[in-house]
Amino acid sequence: MFKQSRVIRKDTISVEYFYKNTKDRFKITLCNDSVNLNRIIKDQNIHRPGLALAGFVDLFTHSRIQIFGNTEVKYLNNLSIDERFKALENIFKFDIPCVIITNNNKSPEGLLECASNFHIPVFSSPYLTTKLAYLISDFLDDQFSPQVTLHGSFVDVYGAGILFVGKSGIGKSEVALDLVERGHRLVADDVIVFTKKGEGILIGSGTELVGHFMEIRGVGLIDVRSMFGVRAIRFQKRLEVVIELELWDEKNEYNRLGLDNPTTNILDVDIPYIKLPIIPGKNITVISEVIALNYLLKHYGYDASQIFKDRLNEKIRKNTGEVDRTINYFEHDFE
Repeated sequence: MFKQSRVIRKDTISVEYFYKNTKDRFKITLCNDSVNLNRIIKDQNIHRPGLALAGFVDLFTHSRIQIFGNTEVKYLNNLSIDERFKALENIFKFDIPCVIITNNNKSPEGLLECASNFHIPVFSSPYLTTKLAYLISDFLDDQFSPQVTLHGSFVDVYGAGILFVGKSGIGKSEVALDLVERGHRLVADDVIVFTKKGEGILIGSGTELVGHFMEIRGVGLIDVRSMFGVRAIRFQKRLEVVIELELWDEKNEYNRLGLDNPTTNILDVDIPYIKLPIIPGKNITVISEVIALNYLLKHYGYDASQIFKDRLNEKIRKNTGEVDRTINYFEHDFE
């Protein structure tokens, strides 16, 4: 199997980073400009502090982003000014990253003042609480997900994300370039960052430095986006097949029938794995397209190898000894 780099994972992100990357997506605005945004988010989950506002803080998960929805806002509005300050101070004394008020609710009187006293940023959003909670959870899950960097070429072939790996100089970039020329789309070349999304999904993208540049030996660096246009690139793609290119070695055994379904494990996700030998005259580009189409057929329930195996077993079971033609009657050929 090919070599993988060490797994990396973020431990924290700043509230400033969170705000910068979500303010347009989630329509989040900062309500108290006087506070700094250097506070740290350590937890990928969010919390609604209803019980904490009521005074029960024994299980208060203060390290999470606090969401104030209709229930929290209505509860605070029903309190007197003194009771409201006491309820807010009861949770703001903890090291809270930030507070987000949802559903276009107006900030209860005294909340911004109290939060500013404790240097806690307060944001607001027009989104419904459930929708915003989902969006923020998905963003944080992405930020705190494990990542791994792999060396290879990553291409979208007929909608299937194929990663080409192999020794340096084996021809990964050349195969990717040929696929692009045939109408497929480059995701990244040389350095690909894969992030685990949820259970069993790996999303790959390039690095900010490399972008969609490719190194072609003997030619140099080329910019695929400028050369072939925006139709030839993608910024991210799910990884679905890994193809390892290697020089033909007659001592090695290669999969001939396709009955075995080998996989390689990346970030605890099993990905279909194919070892493809290279010999002079072998069209790796067309074979890569066939691999992509075959993967899609299997995905939709058609396994050619299994169907052939079933036919063979049925023939053996009948044991007639006859060889049946595909066509029972050859009509005249008038061409």
